[in-house]
Order: sequence, then C-alpha cells, then structure tokens
Amino acid sequence: MTPMVDLVADLGEGFGAYTMGDDEALLDLLTSANVACGFHAGDPRIMDATVRSCVARQVAVGAHPSFPDLVGFGRRAMDLTPEEVRTDVLYQVGALQAFAVAHGTRVRHVAPHGRLGNLVAVRADYAGAVVDAVAALDESLIVLAQDGELADAARARGLRVGIVGIADRAYRDDGTLVPRSEPGAVIHDPDEVARRTLRMVTEGVVRSVSGTDLPVACDTVLLHGDSPGAIALAGRIREQLLSAGVEITSLDKVLSGKEA
Repeated sequence: MTPMVDLVADLGEGFGAYTMGDDEALLDLLTSANVACGFHAGDPRIMDATVRSCVARQVAVGAHPSFPDLVGFGRRAMDLTPEEVRTDVLYQVGALQAFAVAHGTRVRHVAPHGRLGNLVAVRADYAGAVVDAVAALDESLIVLAQDGELADAARARGLRVGIVGIADRAYRDDGTLVPRSEPGAVIHDPDEVARRTLRMVTEGVVRSVSGTDLPVACDTVLLHGDSPGAIALAGRIREQLLSAGVEITSLDKVLSGKEA
C-alpha cells in the first residue's frame, strides 16, 4: 500500500506591519495550513489574506487557536480555566470560519498552538475543553494533535484525529516534545530533520532524546518557514518523500485511507 501523508505549516503568524516566515513560498509545498486566529498572532487583514492564498493554492484551511498571549507568541503557560479554554477556542475558530466562508471554503481542522498545544497532550481538562468547542461548532472538523489526551478525548467523542509528526523537534520517551526552554529542543541539522521525517512517514517511528524509537502515526508532517533555510528544507523534505514513493495528499484522504 502506498504511504500517504499531508504536509502542513503554521501560516499567518504576523501582526500588523510585522510578518514571520515566507508564507507564499511555503504554500506551494503544502496541502494544509494552520492559520493563526489572532490570539498569538494574526489579525483580520492577515487572516483574510492567508485564507485567500490558501484557496488560490487549493490548500486546506485549518484553525490554529492559542492562549491569549500575543506578547509571548502563545508559548507561555497561562492559568486559564477549562471554560476559558473552551470559549477562547470557540471564539478563534469561529473568527477564521467567517473568513473561510467569505472566500468560498470552510475550516477543515483545528490544531492548538504553542503552550496550549503542549498542555492539551497531557491535561485531560484542557483536552476536553478543546474537544467540547470543536464538537459544538462542527463535528466534521479534524483535530490535529500529538498522541495524548487531546487525541484520546477527540476519538472518544467520535471526532476524526490527525496525528502530527514534528521532525525538527526533539521527543521525550513519553512521546511529548522537549520544551523549547531546554537545550536540544529544536533540531537544526537539515540531514537529520530529513531522515527523521522519512522514518516517521514510512516506518512510523521517531527517535527520542534517549535513543528509543517511539511509534508515531504521522498523518501529517509539520513544516516550518520562519527560520533561515526553512523553505529550502521544507522543499527538500517534500522531494525526499516523493522520491521514496510517498503520496502527498489532503489530510482527509490520508485519514480516509486508514479508515477504509
């Protein structure tokens, strides 16, 4: 059976006159996009332009909700209640839905950003809050997550789940990411990142910081475009996957293939 994978990246992460990454170049390599919804980055003009560009490239639009932490780019822990998490996610996804409808498309998935994304993997209360928001809004939405509490809670509610492989981040033995505050959290060697991506997709494993091979479903690979050489690396990863016989396609098709 031909392996399939979706390629996704975080887009629209500027604010006002400021931009991060080369979204236009990255869009040519993607099948899905996590679009910032205003809480860690993004504003109405950026959201509108990003969705328009996604539609023009036939890239699936996904929501990238965050803690309300514009100053910290959504990477700081915040002492929110589960109810605040639920309503904040509902608010952000709803805002992106408005732009999606205006451009003749719809939001296809939800992928929590930054510290919220880390915490929903290990906190059942936050995971449940995100799932409550998604299920109340649109049960056809796919939840993008790492293996953990959010993926489990989404499946328990009958929502489809896409497991994200992050090749340039170090994994602990429990499958969680090494925090960015710790040394070695981000892998910068392009050869190593490319090798890890190929193993995730074709072998279903990723090597942890201790040298253990961890199982990972990897329905979608997260690419980055906000560092020097990132676009070239993303293109290299795409070409390497294609050369290995991997079909790069929509997340919906990847999941449908596994569900068949």
